[in-house]
Amino acid sequence: MKFFKVLTTVGCMGLMAAAFAPTGNADEWNRKTVITFSGPVEIPGVHLKGWGVLPAGTYVFKILDSQSDRHIVQIFNKEETVIYATILAIPNYRLKATDKTVMTFRERPAGEPEALRAWFYPGRNWGEEFVYPKAKAIVLAKATNTPVLFTPVELPVEVAEPAKLADLPMLTQLKRAPIMAIRPEGDEVQLAQVVTPPPAQAEAAATSSPVSTLPSTASEMPLIGMFGLLALGAFAAVRKATARLK
Repeated sequence: MKFFKVLTTVGCMGLMAAAFAPTGNADEWNRKTVITFSGPVEIPGVHLKGWGVLPAGTYVFKILDSQSDRHIVQIFNKEETVIYATILAIPNYRLKATDKTVMTFRERPAGEPEALRAWFYPGRNWGEEFVYPKAKAIVLAKATNTPVLFTPVELPVEVAEPAKLADLPMLTQLKRAPIMAIRPEGDEVQLAQVVTPPPAQAEAAATSSPVSTLPSTASEMPLIGMFGLLALGAFAAVRKATARLK
């Protein structure tokens, strides 16, 4: 029985060591999300020619690039073999987080597809609000009676080849494009008047790479020291139990 107690003690210490080991989750960083739409959904540019409206079906959303004030989102087919869209988005804060993915839409008149507005990843109280080309933003703002984000820069709305949806020149344009908002009345306003950015600490944590789980100045010595103490404790427990068995 004493021997089994020793094994139990050592096993518990091993579990503690495993629990404190650092881990990284790529899906958490790129926020890969599988979404099934029950009806057609209109999406902003830049998208494949003929795919400005996604038919009902299953799609994969991922973050391609994250910066402090904007994100670039890509929409794939279910198998992730085709990129349907590369979209500019702005982090927008909300008060309550949920444990499920939430997609919000701009309601349209009967017979027209809903327009994609924002994507909230599970557990976060801020999400990605999508940016439309100016001409489409004006139409949506009037139809929905809400401000719509837009960029005045003439970005391509459609491309003919999937590969061009992720090419470097386009990404550079998306990263540098100015972003504003247009109200239903038609007046243009600054982004800060309609968007509440997430707290700086939350945004910094969410946009950090999964590989960089510690700051560059951090040391692994405290972790190594903890493992050393656990090993010494296990050794002492085994030695003590062995002495009692003699």
